[in-house]
Amino acid sequence: MNRTKALNMLGLAMRAGKLVTGEEMTLKEIRNEKAALIILASDAGKNTQKKIKDKSSYYEIPLLDAFSTDEISAAIGKPRMVIGILDQGFARKVQELILG
Repeated sequence: MNRTKALNMLGLAMRAGKLVTGEEMTLKEIRNEKAALIILASDAGKNTQKKIKDKSSYYEIPLLDAFSTDEISAAIGKPRMVIGILDQGFARKVQELILG
């Protein structure tokens, strides 16, 4: 149930313009320290996972890999493996829903 709510929050954040999608755009926002939370698909490729995890760890940005590519894509309406939430409120709510 909370997974569904979290995915709905991602869709809401997308419509509100508070998300960046795709590997390059997300990496750019991590470097600019604008991303509040990174969502990485659990089935993303090894290179993508390493690159995103290393960057978010270095810049101390929380990362969740609780969703598949299909779940993320369905939630935001675009085929994506990596998204960054730019808004602290959305990021906090998604983390609460997933981590409890």
